[in-house]
Amino acid sequence: MLDTSFPLIKSFLFTLATLLPFLNPPAIAPIFLSMTEGASQEIRVMLAKKVAINVSIMLISTMIIGNAILALFGISLPIVRIGGGVLIMYSAWNLVTASDEKSNDSSQDNSMSLEKANSKSFYPLTFPVTFGPGAIAGAITVGVSILDENFSNALLKFSGAVPAILLATFTLYICMKFASQMLNKLGESGTAVFMRLSAFIMLCLGVQVCWAGVQGLVNTFL
Repeated sequence: MLDTSFPLIKSFLFTLATLLPFLNPPAIAPIFLSMTEGASQEIRVMLAKKVAINVSIMLISTMIIGNAILALFGISLPIVRIGGGVLIMYSAWNLVTASDEKSNDSSQDNSMSLEKANSKSFYPLTFPVTFGPGAIAGAITVGVSILDENFSNALLKFSGAVPAILLATFTLYICMKFASQMLNKLGESGTAVFMRLSAFIMLCLGVQVCWAGVQGLVNTFL
């Protein structure tokens, strides 16, 4: 029984260990909070659920067909990293330079908050902030690991990978859902400073991802 279930358990642990650092739920929480500034808690919970579902679907899809799609279009992982890094830098720069001024019309703020939340559920919160180049590369790596000439083993590996993805995205959902509660103790000014700092870290992450892509391209010519 242990020998039969070993590929499933191994695939579960491998998938979780591969994807969780790329998703990095604790680091996403303050970024999520800053990008949903002005939204009510109910809207944030709704948005957190949408983002988690989107990330789950994209991780599973990329795991299954990601490598084939990149090969079909002739896109290399370094190019994915550069493109994703540029998008992350663009999103982070908008946060860093965002105005602190708020409208005095609370009803208009709530309406706009819902509209903006829906518009941000995929871009940029799902992609590229959460499901970025690192997560894409990780999902493709997991997809390669589940390939097996033995169909039963491949099925067991796939059956282990999917629950691991769901667990990772559920952790992401919990961190986003309770992001405001985690930062409440900082106070209004402290939270504002922390959000700006998180945006700057996100900007640096985008530069790092883009640089990794440039290094990957350079290495292909050496």
